[in-house]
Amino acid sequence: MTELSDREAELVSAHEQERPARQLGGPLKLGVWIVGGLLSAYSLMVVFRPVEAIEHRMTFLAVALPLVFLCYRSGTAPYVRRLLRRLRPRPERVVAADGPQGDGPRVEWPSGLDWALAAASLAVLLYPLLDIDAFRDRGSGAALTDMDIVAGVVLTVLLLEAVRRTVGWAFAIICIVFLIYAYYGSYLPIDWTIGHIGFDIGQIVSQLYTGTEGFFGVPMQVAASYIILFTIYGAVLDYSGASKFFIDLSFAAFRKSRAAPGRTVTTAGFLLGTVSGSGVATTVSLGSVAWPVLRRAGYPKEPAGGILAAGGIGAILSPPTLGAAAFIIAEYLGVSYLQVLLYATIPTLLYYLGIFLAIEIDSRRFGTHAVQVDAPRAGRLLLRFGYHFSSLILIVVLMAMNRSAFQSVVIATAVAFLLSFLDPAHRMGPKRIGQALAKGALEVLPVTAVCAAAGIIVGAITLTGLGQNLADIIVDIGAGNLIITTVMAAIAVLLLGLAVPVTASFIIAAVIIGPALFDLGVTRPEAYMFVFYYAVLSEVSPPTALSAVAAAAITGGNTYKTMMMTWRYTLPAFLVPFAFVLTPNGQALLGQGPIGTVLLMTAVSAVAVAALAIATGGLAALPERLLAAVAAVLLLFLEPVPIVAGLAVLAVAAVMHLIRSRRRRAA
Repeated sequence: MTELSDREAELVSAHEQERPARQLGGPLKLGVWIVGGLLSAYSLMVVFRPVEAIEHRMTFLAVALPLVFLCYRSGTAPYVRRLLRRLRPRPERVVAADGPQGDGPRVEWPSGLDWALAAASLAVLLYPLLDIDAFRDRGSGAALTDMDIVAGVVLTVLLLEAVRRTVGWAFAIICIVFLIYAYYGSYLPIDWTIGHIGFDIGQIVSQLYTGTEGFFGVPMQVAASYIILFTIYGAVLDYSGASKFFIDLSFAAFRKSRAAPGRTVTTAGFLLGTVSGSGVATTVSLGSVAWPVLRRAGYPKEPAGGILAAGGIGAILSPPTLGAAAFIIAEYLGVSYLQVLLYATIPTLLYYLGIFLAIEIDSRRFGTHAVQVDAPRAGRLLLRFGYHFSSLILIVVLMAMNRSAFQSVVIATAVAFLLSFLDPAHRMGPKRIGQALAKGALEVLPVTAVCAAAGIIVGAITLTGLGQNLADIIVDIGAGNLIITTVMAAIAVLLLGLAVPVTASFIIAAVIIGPALFDLGVTRPEAYMFVFYYAVLSEVSPPTALSAVAAAAITGGNTYKTMMMTWRYTLPAFLVPFAFVLTPNGQALLGQGPIGTVLLMTAVSAVAVAALAIATGGLAALPERLLAAVAAVLLLFLEPVPIVAGLAVLAVAAVMHLIRSRRRRAA
């Protein structure tokens, strides 16, 4: 993520679900950054000197979880804080970073309770590491000790508090509901599908704490390996000047046409996505630069906000650095991360095609014009700073050469570091190296808390067999019809995403909705990618639409109208996933199948996206737009008869528009 101004950081804090909330300073800030840097260094070392899986995940969480309590506010209500102050040996202090005059940014010190929670989390995670072999044996069948159970219960409570601090109450409550279900499931009526025999505290703790199906399962593995390495890489890119180069290049590439400002913002959002893993942060950091340009070009506030939000959320959907959920897909499918990137390539192209076409239509509708931007020529920028692309390309090349994603991103990080010495203004000396390592670790803390707490849900579902039971219920409600079930699945993921962040909503949906799609013949890659896209798109879906809310805050536009404009720009991403789930040829959109079929289906889908742009744009008359919408739906079935019918309907719409245009000119 690029360095944000105070105003930008405030916007991210207000609208981002995974957000830093405490401003540290002085020796404490230095200490936290040192620990964060050491965590990053440990993660880099493990790539080349592997550690046993559960031991590595415990060690990583033992460092990350205490940092959560030091770096994130408790957010307790005022009356609770007043009560806690009476119990604390030292009240929470707030001082000015620049001295007692109060003329600097406010610095908040953790309270005594925060330190106690940090110490407790360290203790319960170091406890099993003292004799990991014996601990693992107890979890695999031997009776747990009373200390095991106490430590497991304490860790559960600590993780619930960690996710409450980092992503809010909603996800914590969902985890609590699953714990209650695991314990009290035997009280449900015997004829209910979701009923089970019930499990005691020892059995639940054994499932969550002592194996790799709970706290230390696949999501935690992803946070402690993939995600931390990519956040370090993003931080090194940022400190090496890549963020500034990407924005400058985008503004230099499109100078003359009236649609250039909108295309520039979208391209910059895509490039910034290689540095930032957050849709909201990308929207905010991009908006601070791009909104003045869009305003000068003649864009109204709401369409400008829609462009900013669509460009920001596209960063999570786009290779080579997709969102955190994409790494979990690779682990669930047992495939390389490069394979997941290939799955995402064609949908990404269609996503940006839809945005560019909508921008082209809007440039005519709003009468926008080109804007002269004070930026160097694109050719000069590429010659001077084009080396920033090399590490991005290197990641893909190395994975294509059968290097692991871990080794590929570490090597790319080293290359980005070395290339920073080509720019004296962003040369990475010891201080910048330390800052990049610390930043990489601190940015992964919210995701780590979510992934560890998600183990509660995954563990409870595995222990009780709830996943398959819920899948059966979903299939029964859909009457075994794939279309109905898929629509229900999309709505469920979007609703879930309104309450919890992308990573959490994907994990929950993958273990509950995924099996329902499997039962109806959908392949695992298609099902998981479908869930992934809808989990991400929850960030631009009303009524929350965090990226759109942040964009509206920047432009000063109406929040709801900005949400609807964002939805219009991102519409292809809502419909294309249905194509690769509902039709046999849909797998071609994931790059699967003969190359001829892949190219043909991509071309047909591109025409469908163009039809969607016409249908949602404001230039054509209503009958033509309705025909274009029908054509888009028919084309996305990706079967010969619907394709021919869709092309015919689209041709009728084009002829009607041509006749109307000629009559208007003649009049």
